[in-house]
Amino acid sequence: MTELNEKLERVCTAFRIPGTLESWHEIKQGNVNRTFKVTFRQPDGTEKSYIVQRVNTYVFEDPEAVMDNIDRVTEYLHKKDPHRKVLHFHHTEDRKNHVFDENGFWRLFNFIPSRTFDHCEDLEIVHNAGAAFGEFQMQLRDFNAADLNETIPYFHNTRKRYQDLEKAVTEDPCGRAAQVGREIEWVMGVKEKACTLTDLYEREELPLRVTHNDTKINNVLFEQEGTKAIVVIDLDTVMPGLVGHDFGDAIRFAANREEEDSRNWENAGMNMEIFREFTEGFLEHTANVLTEKEIDTLAISCFSMTCELATRFLRDYILGDPYFKINYPEHNLVRTQCQIALARDMECRMEEMAETVRRCVSKYRT
Repeated sequence: MTELNEKLERVCTAFRIPGTLESWHEIKQGNVNRTFKVTFRQPDGTEKSYIVQRVNTYVFEDPEAVMDNIDRVTEYLHKKDPHRKVLHFHHTEDRKNHVFDENGFWRLFNFIPSRTFDHCEDLEIVHNAGAAFGEFQMQLRDFNAADLNETIPYFHNTRKRYQDLEKAVTEDPCGRAAQVGREIEWVMGVKEKACTLTDLYEREELPLRVTHNDTKINNVLFEQEGTKAIVVIDLDTVMPGLVGHDFGDAIRFAANREEEDSRNWENAGMNMEIFREFTEGFLEHTANVLTEKEIDTLAISCFSMTCELATRFLRDYILGDPYFKINYPEHNLVRTQCQIALARDMECRMEEMAETVRRCVSKYRT
């Protein structure tokens, strides 16, 4: 029996999983936590599978706060609609949804047979992903966002992200700033527009909501056959935020004609069909609840989230790549260039994007 096998068995025992461990394998998708699918032979002879994760405590410095948020949100969703599929995290005998031992910080939840999409041009899938994130927002609309922990401080404070970039440029510890003068100049030139959401929130013109904060399309589980969305997953970054954070980041990821680290970054730009379908799905569930100011800022939120990520990639490159995982020396620079190309195209299409939002709101508001 391997050391890892023994660790997984001990974790599952702590979470009171009945039966014997039959098999396990590591799931390589994801860059933060270490994930395993484990299958148990239950006392009645049937098999049942679970997901075991070792949480990255470098990224999440307070993992107990992360799990407290997850517990609050999943229990709230289950009580609100017991028949809807919700991630089910198991608890130890002393009612903790995590195990913290010498081997790390662990959690366990039920495995849901499903499929995911890293990238997708099937418009029905895209529409249903937008609907899934829109429903997630609406299911939690009465949840007091202030009750949640801010697990990553200033996560979507765009002005703070710009300040961090400016500091990195000034310090320039690796002597790289001179190489990226054009990128710095462009990003800094759109600073005020990029900070629109942060400034409106500071002026109390946008309401705080419970937000997912990682609305990539691959964080929606879909049925194995067909196009129906089952449940939104990866709740590590659920915390207080703005609706534009979720909408804008989803569009930034899903509607780019190129992947976010494509070496063909010159071709990056908006796929407006993807934008329209995601917007349709999202607003089908949210149009009746969002404020006028929130609706007015959905288009600019895409630009804001894209610029914010560009500042983060650029800062990381200047500092010597301490945060984002890289596969080659210029990886973060390529990522920066791709986000800048996408943001440029968004600027050109801003009115078209805003008009699409307005049409969807008119269609779904009752």
